[in-house]
Amino acid sequence: MTDAAIVGTGPNGLAAAVTLARAGLSVSLFEKAVTIGGGLRTEPLFDRSVPHDICSAVHPMAAASAFFRKFDLAARGVRLLQPDMPYAHPLPGGGAAAAWRSISRTAEHLGADGPRWTRLMGPLAARSSAVVDLILSSQRTLPRDVVAPLLLAQRVSAHSTARTPFTTEPARALLTGVAAHSVGKLPSVASAAVAMLLGHTAHSSGWPLPEGGSVRIADAMAADITAHGGVFHTGHHIRDLAELGDTPLVLLDVSPKEFLSIARRRLPARYGRALRRYRYGPGAAKADFLVTDPIPWTNPLVRQAGTVHLGGSHADIVRQENSTVSGDRVADPFVLVVDPAVTDPTRASGGNRPVWAYAHVPHGDTRDPVDMIRRRIEEYAPGFSDTITASRGLSAAQYEPYNPNYVGGDIAGGAMTLRQSLARPTARRDPYTTPLPGVYLCSSSTPPGPSVHGMCGYLAALSALRRHHGLRTPPGLSPKEKELI
Repeated sequence: MTDAAIVGTGPNGLAAAVTLARAGLSVSLFEKAVTIGGGLRTEPLFDRSVPHDICSAVHPMAAASAFFRKFDLAARGVRLLQPDMPYAHPLPGGGAAAAWRSISRTAEHLGADGPRWTRLMGPLAARSSAVVDLILSSQRTLPRDVVAPLLLAQRVSAHSTARTPFTTEPARALLTGVAAHSVGKLPSVASAAVAMLLGHTAHSSGWPLPEGGSVRIADAMAADITAHGGVFHTGHHIRDLAELGDTPLVLLDVSPKEFLSIARRRLPARYGRALRRYRYGPGAAKADFLVTDPIPWTNPLVRQAGTVHLGGSHADIVRQENSTVSGDRVADPFVLVVDPAVTDPTRASGGNRPVWAYAHVPHGDTRDPVDMIRRRIEEYAPGFSDTITASRGLSAAQYEPYNPNYVGGDIAGGAMTLRQSLARPTARRDPYTTPLPGVYLCSSSTPPGPSVHGMCGYLAALSALRRHHGLRTPPGLSPKEKELI
Protein backbone atom coordinates (compact mmCIF):
# COMPACT_ATOMS: atom_id res chain seq x y z
CA MET A 1 0.00 0.00 0.00
CA THR A 2 1.26 3.48 -0.88
CA ASP A 3 1.81 6.05 1.90
CA ALA A 4 0.16 8.92 0.03
CA ALA A 5 -2.02 9.51 -3.01
CA ILE A 6 -2.09 12.76 -4.96
CA VAL A 7 -5.13 13.45 -7.13
CA GLY A 8 -4.29 15.97 -9.86
CA THR A 9 -0.84 16.73 -11.25
CA GLY A 10 -0.98 20.48 -11.71
CA PRO A 11 1.82 22.56 -10.17
CA ASN A 12 0.41 22.14 -6.65
CA GLY A 13 -0.15 18.41 -6.92
CA LEU A 14 3.41 18.01 -8.18
CA ALA A 15 4.78 20.24 -5.40
CA ALA A 16 2.93 18.17 -2.79
CA ALA A 17 4.32 14.96 -4.28
CA VAL A 18 7.88 16.33 -4.39
CA THR A 19 7.63 17.29 -0.72
CA LEU A 20 6.15 13.99 0.49
CA ALA A 21 8.51 11.87 -1.59
CA ARG A 22 11.47 13.90 -0.34
CA ALA A 23 10.30 13.13 3.21
CA GLY A 24 10.60 9.42 2.41
CA LEU A 25 6.95 8.56 1.77
CA SER A 26 5.85 6.36 -1.11
CA VAL A 27 3.63 8.44 -3.38
CA SER A 28 1.18 7.62 -6.16
CA LEU A 29 -0.18 10.37 -8.42
CA PHE A 30 -3.43 10.14 -10.38
CA GLU A 31 -4.16 12.34 -13.37
CA LYS A 32 -7.35 12.47 -15.45
CA ALA A 33 -5.53 13.64 -18.58
CA VAL A 34 -3.08 11.54 -20.57
CA THR A 35 -0.27 13.99 -19.72
CA ILE A 36 0.71 15.53 -16.41
CA GLY A 37 1.18 19.20 -15.60
CA GLY A 38 -2.25 20.85 -15.47
CA GLY A 39 -1.53 24.53 -16.13
CA LEU A 40 2.06 23.63 -17.10
CA ARG A 41 1.20 21.64 -20.22
CA THR A 42 2.98 22.48 -23.48
CA GLU A 43 2.24 20.71 -26.76
CA PRO A 44 2.29 21.35 -30.51
CA LEU A 45 -1.13 22.33 -31.81
CA PHE A 46 -0.60 23.00 -35.51
CA ASP A 47 3.06 22.36 -36.32
CA ARG A 48 5.03 19.55 -34.66
CA SER A 49 8.08 21.76 -34.33
CA VAL A 50 6.25 24.67 -32.64
CA PRO A 51 5.12 24.05 -29.03
CA HIS A 52 2.26 26.05 -27.51
CA ASP A 53 1.68 26.62 -23.80
CA ILE A 54 -1.85 25.38 -23.18
CA CYS A 55 -2.52 27.38 -20.01
CA SER A 56 0.27 29.39 -18.39
CA ALA A 57 3.22 30.80 -20.33
CA VAL A 58 4.95 33.40 -18.15
CA HIS A 59 6.03 32.50 -14.61
CA PRO A 60 6.84 35.30 -12.16
CA MET A 61 6.09 33.07 -9.19
CA ALA A 62 8.21 30.17 -10.42
CA ALA A 63 11.14 32.56 -10.12
CA ALA A 64 10.06 33.98 -6.76
CA SER A 65 8.22 31.49 -4.55
CA ALA A 66 9.86 29.79 -1.58
CA PHE A 67 9.07 26.34 -2.99
CA PHE A 68 10.82 26.95 -6.30
CA ARG A 69 13.70 28.82 -4.66
CA LYS A 70 14.36 25.65 -2.63
CA PHE A 71 13.64 23.28 -5.50
CA ASP A 72 16.21 25.14 -7.65
CA LEU A 73 14.98 24.85 -11.22
CA ALA A 74 18.28 26.12 -12.64
CA ALA A 75 20.21 23.28 -11.02
CA ARG A 76 17.81 20.88 -12.74
CA GLY A 77 18.48 22.30 -16.18
CA VAL A 78 15.39 24.51 -16.45
CA ARG A 79 16.35 27.89 -17.88
CA LEU A 80 14.03 30.71 -16.87
CA LEU A 81 14.61 33.28 -19.60
CA GLN A 82 14.16 36.88 -18.48
CA PRO A 83 12.89 39.54 -20.85
CA ASP A 84 14.58 42.84 -20.18
CA MET A 85 11.11 44.38 -20.47
CA PRO A 86 8.75 42.14 -18.45
CA TYR A 87 5.57 43.83 -19.67
CA ALA A 88 4.24 46.65 -21.81
CA HIS A 89 0.89 48.36 -22.29
CA PRO A 90 -0.07 49.87 -25.66
CA LEU A 91 -2.18 53.00 -25.36
CA PRO A 92 -4.85 54.46 -27.62
CA GLY A 93 -3.34 56.70 -30.28
CA GLY A 94 -0.12 54.70 -30.67
CA GLY A 95 1.61 55.46 -27.36
CA ALA A 96 2.79 52.83 -24.90
CA ALA A 97 3.89 52.39 -21.31
CA ALA A 98 6.47 49.82 -20.32
CA ALA A 99 8.16 48.28 -17.29
CA TRP A 100 11.80 47.23 -17.48
CA ARG A 101 13.64 45.05 -14.97
CA SER A 102 15.43 48.27 -14.04
CA ILE A 103 13.29 50.54 -11.88
CA SER A 104 15.39 53.55 -12.84
CA ARG A 105 14.86 52.91 -16.55
CA THR A 106 11.13 52.46 -15.95
CA ALA A 107 11.02 55.68 -13.95
CA GLU A 108 12.82 57.56 -16.70
CA HIS A 109 10.31 56.26 -19.25
CA LEU A 110 7.35 57.34 -17.07
CA GLY A 111 8.54 60.94 -16.86
CA ALA A 112 6.69 62.98 -14.23
CA ASP A 113 5.37 59.80 -12.59
CA GLY A 114 8.78 58.13 -12.55
CA PRO A 115 9.69 59.19 -8.98
CA ARG A 116 6.25 58.05 -7.79
CA TRP A 117 6.75 54.64 -9.44
CA THR A 118 10.13 54.32 -7.75
CA ARG A 119 8.69 55.19 -4.34
CA LEU A 120 5.90 52.64 -4.86
CA MET A 121 7.88 49.67 -6.17
CA GLY A 122 11.43 50.32 -4.97
CA PRO A 123 11.02 49.40 -1.27
CA LEU A 124 9.02 46.27 -2.18
CA ALA A 125 11.65 45.16 -4.70
CA ALA A 126 14.38 45.73 -2.10
CA ARG A 127 12.63 43.26 0.23
CA SER A 128 11.20 41.09 -2.50
CA SER A 129 11.67 37.66 -0.93
CA ALA A 130 10.01 38.78 2.31
CA VAL A 131 7.10 40.37 0.43
CA VAL A 132 6.61 37.30 -1.77
CA ASP A 133 6.82 34.94 1.20
CA LEU A 134 4.22 37.01 3.05
CA ILE A 135 1.70 36.91 0.19
CA LEU A 136 2.47 33.30 -0.76
CA SER A 137 1.94 31.96 2.75
CA SER A 138 -0.84 30.06 4.49
CA GLN A 139 -1.78 33.48 5.91
CA ARG A 140 -2.15 31.84 9.31
CA THR A 141 1.25 32.67 10.84
CA LEU A 142 3.12 35.87 11.68
CA PRO A 143 5.96 36.76 9.28
CA ARG A 144 9.54 36.93 10.49
CA ASP A 145 10.15 40.17 8.62
CA VAL A 146 8.03 42.86 10.29
CA VAL A 147 8.86 45.58 7.77
CA ALA A 148 7.53 43.82 4.66
CA PRO A 149 3.92 43.57 5.95
CA LEU A 150 3.91 47.26 6.85
CA LEU A 151 5.23 48.27 3.42
CA LEU A 152 2.75 46.02 1.68
CA ALA A 153 -0.24 47.05 3.80
CA GLN A 154 0.43 50.73 3.18
CA ARG A 155 0.61 50.28 -0.57
CA VAL A 156 -2.35 47.91 -0.82
CA SER A 157 -4.46 50.28 1.25
CA ALA A 158 -3.56 53.22 -0.98
CA HIS A 159 -4.34 51.36 -4.19
CA SER A 160 -7.47 49.47 -3.13
CA THR A 161 -9.60 52.54 -3.73
CA ALA A 162 -10.06 54.79 -6.75
CA ARG A 163 -7.23 57.00 -5.55
CA THR A 164 -3.90 56.78 -7.34
CA PRO A 165 -0.66 58.69 -6.85
CA PHE A 166 -0.10 58.84 -10.60
CA THR A 167 -0.97 61.89 -12.64
CA THR A 168 -0.19 60.61 -16.16
CA GLU A 169 -2.19 58.10 -18.16
CA PRO A 170 0.78 55.85 -19.03
CA ALA A 171 1.60 55.17 -15.37
CA ARG A 172 -2.05 54.80 -14.40
CA ALA A 173 -2.74 52.32 -17.22
CA LEU A 174 0.51 50.43 -16.63
CA LEU A 175 -0.33 49.69 -13.00
CA THR A 176 -4.00 48.99 -13.67
CA GLY A 177 -3.03 46.43 -16.29
CA VAL A 178 -1.02 44.56 -13.66
CA ALA A 179 -3.91 44.79 -11.16
CA ALA A 180 -6.20 43.22 -13.78
CA HIS A 181 -4.29 39.94 -13.35
CA SER A 182 -6.53 39.45 -10.31
CA VAL A 183 -9.42 38.82 -12.75
CA GLY A 184 -11.88 40.59 -10.47
CA LYS A 185 -13.34 43.87 -9.35
CA LEU A 186 -11.25 47.02 -9.80
CA PRO A 187 -10.19 48.61 -7.57
CA SER A 188 -10.21 46.24 -4.59
CA VAL A 189 -7.91 45.00 -1.85
CA ALA A 190 -7.28 41.78 -3.77
CA SER A 191 -6.43 43.55 -7.03
CA ALA A 192 -4.14 45.99 -5.21
CA ALA A 193 -2.29 43.09 -3.57
CA VAL A 194 -1.85 41.42 -6.97
CA ALA A 195 -0.60 44.70 -8.46
CA MET A 196 1.98 45.08 -5.70
CA LEU A 197 3.10 41.45 -5.93
CA LEU A 198 3.44 41.23 -9.71
CA GLY A 199 4.43 44.87 -10.12
CA HIS A 200 7.45 44.69 -7.86
CA THR A 201 8.65 41.25 -9.02
CA ALA A 202 9.06 42.70 -12.52
CA HIS A 203 11.93 44.70 -10.94
CA SER A 204 13.34 41.87 -8.82
CA SER A 205 12.99 38.18 -9.73
CA GLY A 206 11.36 39.03 -13.07
CA TRP A 207 8.61 37.62 -15.27
CA PRO A 208 10.45 34.75 -16.97
CA LEU A 209 9.49 32.19 -19.60
CA PRO A 210 10.92 28.66 -19.31
CA GLU A 211 13.06 27.86 -22.31
CA GLY A 212 11.14 25.34 -24.40
CA GLY A 213 7.82 26.00 -22.70
CA SER A 214 6.07 25.65 -19.36
CA VAL A 215 6.22 21.86 -19.51
CA ARG A 216 9.92 22.07 -18.62
CA ILE A 217 8.91 22.98 -15.05
CA ALA A 218 6.51 20.03 -14.82
CA ASP A 219 9.13 17.69 -16.29
CA ALA A 220 11.70 18.72 -13.67
CA MET A 221 9.23 18.13 -10.84
CA ALA A 222 8.13 14.78 -12.27
CA ALA A 223 11.75 13.65 -12.63
CA ASP A 224 12.39 14.39 -8.95
CA ILE A 225 9.23 12.56 -7.89
CA THR A 226 10.15 9.51 -9.95
CA ALA A 227 13.72 9.57 -8.63
CA HIS A 228 12.29 9.32 -5.11
CA GLY A 229 10.00 6.41 -5.90
CA GLY A 230 6.83 8.24 -6.93
CA VAL A 231 4.55 6.57 -9.47
CA PHE A 232 2.30 8.34 -12.01
CA HIS A 233 -1.06 7.03 -13.21
CA THR A 234 -2.18 9.14 -16.18
CA GLY A 235 -5.51 8.78 -17.94
CA HIS A 236 -6.93 7.78 -14.55
CA HIS A 237 -9.89 9.90 -13.45
CA ILE A 238 -10.61 9.45 -9.73
CA ARG A 239 -14.39 9.71 -9.46
CA ASP A 240 -14.75 8.46 -5.89
CA LEU A 241 -12.36 8.59 -2.94
CA ALA A 242 -13.17 4.91 -2.39
CA GLU A 243 -10.96 4.15 -5.41
CA LEU A 244 -7.93 5.09 -3.27
CA GLY A 245 -8.70 2.38 -0.72
CA ASP A 246 -7.06 2.70 2.67
CA THR A 247 -4.29 5.07 1.61
CA PRO A 248 -3.35 6.91 4.85
CA LEU A 249 -2.82 10.31 3.19
CA VAL A 250 -4.75 11.76 0.27
CA LEU A 251 -3.92 15.21 -1.12
CA LEU A 252 -6.39 16.63 -3.61
CA ASP A 253 -5.29 19.14 -6.21
CA VAL A 254 -8.93 19.72 -7.13
CA SER A 255 -11.56 22.45 -6.89
CA PRO A 256 -14.14 22.47 -4.07
CA LYS A 257 -16.75 21.51 -6.68
CA GLU A 258 -14.74 18.45 -7.71
CA PHE A 259 -14.06 17.56 -4.05
CA LEU A 260 -17.80 17.54 -3.38
CA SER A 261 -18.21 15.19 -6.33
CA ILE A 262 -15.54 12.63 -5.43
CA ALA A 263 -16.23 12.73 -1.68
CA ARG A 264 -19.84 11.78 -2.41
CA ARG A 265 -21.79 11.84 0.88
CA ARG A 266 -18.82 11.45 3.18
CA LEU A 267 -18.54 15.16 4.05
CA PRO A 268 -20.36 16.60 7.07
CA ALA A 269 -23.39 18.64 5.99
CA ARG A 270 -22.05 21.92 7.37
CA TYR A 271 -18.71 21.61 5.60
CA GLY A 272 -20.44 20.55 2.40
CA ARG A 273 -22.64 23.64 2.53
CA ALA A 274 -19.56 25.83 3.01
CA LEU A 275 -17.95 24.34 -0.09
CA ARG A 276 -21.12 24.89 -2.10
CA ARG A 277 -21.07 28.55 -1.08
CA TYR A 278 -17.54 28.94 -2.43
CA ARG A 279 -17.58 31.53 -5.20
CA TYR A 280 -15.92 31.18 -8.56
CA GLY A 281 -14.79 34.21 -10.53
CA PRO A 282 -14.88 35.37 -14.14
CA GLY A 283 -13.57 33.13 -16.84
CA ALA A 284 -10.61 33.12 -19.17
CA ALA A 285 -11.01 32.47 -22.88
CA LYS A 286 -7.86 31.33 -24.64
CA ALA A 287 -6.69 31.73 -28.22
CA ASP A 288 -3.60 30.12 -29.72
CA PHE A 289 -2.24 31.36 -33.02
CA LEU A 290 0.41 30.02 -35.34
CA VAL A 291 1.96 33.01 -37.12
CA THR A 292 4.71 33.68 -39.61
CA ASP A 293 6.14 36.86 -38.08
CA PRO A 294 6.53 38.67 -34.76
CA ILE A 295 3.43 40.63 -33.77
CA PRO A 296 3.69 43.97 -35.64
CA TRP A 297 2.90 46.27 -32.73
CA THR A 298 2.40 49.86 -33.87
CA ASN A 299 4.66 51.13 -31.12
CA PRO A 300 8.14 49.56 -31.54
CA LEU A 301 8.66 49.66 -27.78
CA VAL A 302 6.03 46.97 -27.26
CA ARG A 303 7.90 44.55 -29.51
CA GLN A 304 10.49 44.08 -26.74
CA ALA A 305 8.02 43.00 -24.06
CA GLY A 306 7.66 39.50 -22.67
CA THR A 307 3.99 40.13 -21.80
CA VAL A 308 1.62 42.67 -23.35
CA HIS A 309 -1.57 43.96 -21.69
CA LEU A 310 -4.35 45.13 -24.01
CA GLY A 311 -6.89 47.23 -22.18
CA GLY A 312 -6.53 50.81 -23.28
CA SER A 313 -6.70 53.54 -20.65
CA HIS A 314 -6.99 53.14 -16.89
CA ALA A 315 -10.70 53.94 -17.12
CA ASP A 316 -11.18 51.45 -19.96
CA ILE A 317 -9.64 48.61 -17.95
CA VAL A 318 -11.75 49.37 -14.89
CA ARG A 319 -14.88 49.36 -17.06
CA GLN A 320 -13.93 46.14 -18.83
CA GLU A 321 -13.08 44.20 -15.69
CA ASN A 322 -16.05 45.36 -13.61
CA SER A 323 -18.46 44.65 -16.46
CA THR A 324 -16.98 41.18 -16.83
CA VAL A 325 -17.35 40.52 -13.09
CA SER A 326 -21.01 41.54 -13.42
CA GLY A 327 -21.50 39.00 -16.19
CA ASP A 328 -21.65 41.45 -19.09
CA ARG A 329 -20.09 40.44 -22.40
CA VAL A 330 -17.99 43.41 -23.39
CA ALA A 331 -16.83 43.67 -26.98
CA ASP A 332 -13.38 44.91 -25.96
CA PRO A 333 -12.26 42.65 -23.08
CA PHE A 334 -8.94 42.90 -21.28
CA VAL A 335 -6.46 40.67 -23.12
CA LEU A 336 -3.01 39.35 -22.20
CA VAL A 337 -0.69 38.48 -25.08
CA VAL A 338 2.64 36.67 -25.21
CA ASP A 339 4.82 36.11 -28.28
CA PRO A 340 7.13 33.54 -26.63
CA ALA A 341 9.80 33.69 -29.33
CA VAL A 342 10.57 37.30 -28.38
CA THR A 343 12.13 35.96 -25.17
CA ASP A 344 12.86 32.38 -26.25
CA PRO A 345 13.94 32.19 -29.92
CA THR A 346 13.85 28.37 -29.77
CA ARG A 347 10.05 28.61 -29.82
CA ALA A 348 10.13 29.69 -33.48
CA SER A 349 10.80 27.03 -36.11
CA GLY A 350 10.57 26.78 -39.87
CA GLY A 351 9.23 30.28 -40.29
CA ASN A 352 6.44 29.74 -37.75
CA ARG A 353 6.02 30.87 -34.17
CA PRO A 354 3.29 30.62 -31.49
CA VAL A 355 1.23 33.45 -30.06
CA TRP A 356 -0.52 32.92 -26.71
CA ALA A 357 -3.44 35.10 -25.64
CA TYR A 358 -6.19 35.22 -23.00
CA ALA A 359 -9.30 37.37 -22.72
CA HIS A 360 -11.12 37.99 -19.44
CA VAL A 361 -14.77 37.04 -19.97
CA PRO A 362 -17.83 36.35 -17.80
CA HIS A 363 -18.03 33.09 -15.86
CA GLY A 364 -19.10 30.27 -18.16
CA ASP A 365 -19.00 32.43 -21.31
CA THR A 366 -19.59 30.30 -24.40
CA ARG A 367 -18.12 32.62 -27.05
CA ASP A 368 -15.32 31.36 -29.27
CA PRO A 369 -12.57 33.87 -28.40
CA VAL A 370 -10.43 33.63 -31.54
CA ASP A 371 -11.97 36.48 -33.52
CA MET A 372 -12.50 38.63 -30.44
CA ILE A 373 -8.84 38.32 -29.41
CA ARG A 374 -7.58 38.66 -32.98
CA ARG A 375 -9.42 41.96 -33.32
CA ARG A 376 -8.03 43.23 -30.00
CA ILE A 377 -4.47 42.47 -31.13
CA GLU A 378 -5.12 43.95 -34.56
CA GLU A 379 -6.26 47.17 -32.88
CA TYR A 380 -2.71 47.75 -31.61
CA ALA A 381 -0.85 45.73 -34.26
CA PRO A 382 -2.39 46.31 -37.72
CA GLY A 383 -1.45 43.49 -40.05
CA PHE A 384 -1.39 40.81 -37.35
CA SER A 385 -4.28 38.96 -39.02
CA ASP A 386 -2.25 38.59 -42.22
CA THR A 387 0.45 36.64 -40.34
CA ILE A 388 -1.93 33.99 -38.95
CA THR A 389 -1.74 30.54 -40.56
CA ALA A 390 -3.75 28.61 -37.93
CA SER A 391 -5.71 29.30 -34.76
CA ARG A 392 -7.60 27.56 -31.98
CA GLY A 393 -9.99 28.92 -29.38
CA LEU A 394 -11.10 27.61 -26.01
CA SER A 395 -14.08 29.36 -24.46
CA ALA A 396 -14.54 29.78 -20.73
CA ALA A 397 -17.30 27.16 -20.82
CA GLN A 398 -14.96 24.68 -22.55
CA TYR A 399 -12.23 25.07 -19.96
CA GLU A 400 -14.00 23.11 -17.22
CA PRO A 401 -14.37 19.88 -19.25
CA TYR A 402 -10.69 20.26 -20.17
CA ASN A 403 -9.70 20.74 -16.52
CA PRO A 404 -12.33 20.36 -13.75
CA ASN A 405 -10.38 22.81 -11.59
CA TYR A 406 -11.28 25.63 -14.00
CA VAL A 407 -14.93 25.94 -13.00
CA GLY A 408 -16.73 28.10 -15.55
CA GLY A 409 -13.34 29.01 -16.99
CA ASP A 410 -12.08 30.40 -13.67
CA ILE A 411 -8.36 29.60 -13.92
CA ALA A 412 -7.76 31.17 -10.48
CA GLY A 413 -9.56 28.35 -8.68
CA GLY A 414 -12.05 30.75 -7.09
CA ALA A 415 -12.92 34.43 -6.98
CA MET A 416 -10.06 36.55 -5.66
CA THR A 417 -11.97 38.54 -3.07
CA LEU A 418 -10.68 39.66 0.32
CA ARG A 419 -12.83 37.10 2.11
CA GLN A 420 -11.80 34.24 -0.14
CA SER A 421 -8.17 35.22 0.15
CA LEU A 422 -8.36 34.77 3.92
CA ALA A 423 -10.90 31.92 4.10
CA ARG A 424 -10.00 29.77 1.12
CA PRO A 425 -11.95 27.56 0.54
CA THR A 426 -13.58 27.70 3.99
CA ALA A 427 -12.81 29.28 7.35
CA ARG A 428 -10.53 26.71 9.02
CA ARG A 429 -7.47 27.18 11.20
CA ASP A 430 -5.56 24.86 8.90
CA PRO A 431 -7.02 25.58 5.45
CA TYR A 432 -5.55 22.40 3.90
CA THR A 433 -7.30 19.97 6.26
CA THR A 434 -10.78 18.62 5.67
CA PRO A 435 -13.21 16.82 8.02
CA LEU A 436 -12.17 13.52 6.43
CA PRO A 437 -9.21 11.95 8.29
CA GLY A 438 -6.04 12.04 6.23
CA VAL A 439 -7.66 13.95 3.35
CA TYR A 440 -6.20 17.35 2.43
CA LEU A 441 -6.92 19.96 -0.21
CA CYS A 442 -3.87 21.40 -2.01
CA SER A 443 -5.23 23.18 -5.10
CA SER A 444 -5.24 26.90 -5.87
CA SER A 445 -8.58 27.00 -4.05
CA THR A 446 -6.44 26.97 -0.87
CA PRO A 447 -4.00 29.68 0.29
CA PRO A 448 -2.17 31.43 -1.18
CA GLY A 449 -4.29 30.99 -4.31
CA PRO A 450 -3.54 31.01 -8.05
CA SER A 451 -0.33 31.09 -10.07
CA VAL A 452 2.47 28.61 -10.65
CA HIS A 453 4.22 28.83 -7.30
CA GLY A 454 3.69 25.36 -5.84
CA MET A 455 2.98 26.81 -2.41
CA CYS A 456 -0.53 25.36 -1.98
CA GLY A 457 0.83 21.86 -2.52
CA TYR A 458 3.98 22.46 -0.49
CA LEU A 459 2.13 23.89 2.51
CA ALA A 460 -0.53 21.17 2.41
CA ALA A 461 2.18 18.50 2.33
CA LEU A 462 3.98 20.09 5.29
CA SER A 463 0.69 20.13 7.21
CA ALA A 464 0.17 16.43 6.46
CA LEU A 465 3.74 15.58 7.50
CA ARG A 466 3.34 17.40 10.81
CA ARG A 467 -0.01 15.88 11.64
CA HIS A 468 0.59 12.30 10.51
CA HIS A 469 4.33 11.81 10.87
CA GLY A 470 5.33 14.35 13.52
CA LEU A 471 7.77 15.86 11.04
CA ARG A 472 8.29 19.55 11.78
CA THR A 473 11.48 20.09 9.79
CA PRO A 474 10.66 20.53 6.09
CA PRO A 475 12.46 18.11 3.81
CA GLY A 476 15.22 19.49 1.63
CA LEU A 477 14.10 20.13 -1.93
CA SER A 478 17.27 20.96 -3.86
CA PRO A 479 18.97 18.31 -6.03
CA LYS A 480 21.88 18.24 -3.57
CA GLU A 481 19.78 17.33 -0.52
CA LYS A 482 18.75 13.84 0.58
CA GLU A 483 15.37 12.70 1.84
CA LEU A 484 14.82 12.96 5.60
CA ILE A 485 13.51 9.50 6.50
